Amino acid sequence: MIHFEPELLVAVAIGASGLLVYIALFGLALFLTRPADVQPAPPTQDFGGPEPPAVVSLLTNRWELTEDAAESTLIDLAARRILEFRQPANDPIQTTIHVREPNPSGLTSYERAVFDRVSGLAVNGMVPLTALTFRNHDEAKGFAKRLNAAVVSDARQRGLSQRRFSPAVVSALSAAAGIPAIAIGGAIAMEVARRGKLGDNWVSIGIAVVVVWSVFGGFAGRDRGERDTAQGRAVASRWLGLRAYLRGDESFADLPPSAVAVWDRYLSYGDAVGVTRVCSAVIDIGMGNRKRVWSSFGGTWHRVKVRYPRFWPRYGQKAVRLFVKAFLALAFSVLVYQGSQVLPEDLTPDSVAGYVGLVASILFLSPLLYGSYTLIAAIVDVATPMKITGEVLWIEVWRQRGGGENSPPVPWLHHFAVDDGHDDRTVAWACPSEQVHRVSTGDIVTMTVRRWTRRVVELHINEHGRERALRVASSEDTGAIVSSASTGLGAVALATALHAPEIAPTQLMTLDEVGRVFGVQVTAQGQAMAAAGPMSMESYQSANGGKRLLLASVASGPAANLVMRLRGRAQPLPGIGEEAYTGEHWAIARRGKHVVMLQLHGDGKRVDPRNVYWLLSTAVSRLPA
Repeated sequence: MIHFEPELLVAVAIGASGLLVYIALFGLALFLTRPADVQPAPPTQDFGGPEPPAVVSLLTNRWELTEDAAESTLIDLAARRILEFRQPANDPIQTTIHVREPNPSGLTSYERAVFDRVSGLAVNGMVPLTALTFRNHDEAKGFAKRLNAAVVSDARQRGLSQRRFSPAVVSALSAAAGIPAIAIGGAIAMEVARRGKLGDNWVSIGIAVVVVWSVFGGFAGRDRGERDTAQGRAVASRWLGLRAYLRGDESFADLPPSAVAVWDRYLSYGDAVGVTRVCSAVIDIGMGNRKRVWSSFGGTWHRVKVRYPRFWPRYGQKAVRLFVKAFLALAFSVLVYQGSQVLPEDLTPDSVAGYVGLVASILFLSPLLYGSYTLIAAIVDVATPMKITGEVLWIEVWRQRGGGENSPPVPWLHHFAVDDGHDDRTVAWACPSEQVHRVSTGDIVTMTVRRWTRRVVELHINEHGRERALRVASSEDTGAIVSSASTGLGAVALATALHAPEIAPTQLMTLDEVGRVFGVQVTAQGQAMAAAGPMSMESYQSANGGKRLLLASVASGPAANLVMRLRGRAQPLPGIGEEAYTGEHWAIARRGKHVVMLQLHGDGKRVDPRNVYWLLSTAVSRLPA
């Protein structure tokens, strides 16, 4: 008969306890070094400081780098006039990028990486925005790794970030790795001594201790990301204040990349702090990520970090199935224990008794612990359901069954990510496929869920999302869609998307007037660049060579206020509108709630500035008071 020998159980317990102690210490180190939650400063229009957008993206995303770092750097290069965005039609996806400075100086290594990506793909100085996407996964991964490393290095040099596990923490964990190593070595030594062979195996035991120590020590030394510093928290707080202000502008999230000509670095920093939905949607430098999804739940656009559980077998399981697994595991433990009592002693000689006992212990204890845990947790899970209301962020097939040569696999479970508004991080739920077909991303739903298995039990649609409304709008009258949506959550965003701005530049200046400024005949794109929320833009070019001479913009409401806030630090222009300013190759003026801005390009920069001021004065005089 097999006996669970006390000496064997003690050896196993010593080795397991050493491992558990190290896991607890490692978990404590992760907890103590996690990036701190930063309290945002009051909403403000002012920039937080001189930090580049990529570094700001790191700080405002809890010291975690996302695709925003590359996106905001690209927009910032355009804001600094190194690149130029041109949108030849109403769809921002058709934007092209033009290289204005072939050899710019003063770029950081990550800015240089983004610029080289653009210039390397450009033909005759131009590349479509969508062409920046990588076609090779390994190349995209390598580009992201190099860029992220450069951003982290810059943030560390500025004193805004530090390695999550400092050298002291790594040294402490490496030393603590001796705990499981010595415990496992001691367990082996006890078992070998019980067999009377300790003297012949000291070297082997020592090698085992060194190997285990090295493995756990090396694990402790791996890079665990970044964490905050005191200076970094202060800087992040200021930038979060700007994010709060930009989120309050209903139109800012809908600005396309070409709007950088007017919004300047506000657009690049807005992308860095995660409030430029349209820019993030159309810019893809190979680092798109389904784990960071846009949500408008709560009334403002924001990004939510989504985690997708995959490995734990309980996720998405029905309660009945879990109860069956628990009872089967417990029954198996009982059978193993009873079987160990009836085996004759002559089948377990001393030379193999230890190994047989170890195997029997594992076969008995593992299903016993699993069955007990699963049974108790499943009972609590069924007894304590909860209701959640939020916006559907992402739906994708998780598990399938069946399928063969003549029949495709049938999905039975989907990942179902929902933003409930409580945090900017969430974990996807498991939704049965028969319920998923009724729901679209963007819908507002109320669902009954079980927390331990993260299974959706019931699902009710409260309100259809904007994406569904826009699909319907393609086959119905636009005005009717806006009217029917006016009572929903997406009324403002939908109306902004479907209505043109109040005033276009062509209403304020004629082609003849623009031509008189530059001394040549000019043409306009005819509203081709209009519709960036409450902002319209018009490009004027030479009728002969087709080169752009002037970009005229008209902004209204909050957009106008921000533009004036940015440009209002330059030289004043008295006598034009209620206030006017000028700078290098641009001029801007306000009258009432409207702002007109003129930006010179190419040969237009050589024109007499007084001609531009006359054109600005003429345009502003035609604005409503």
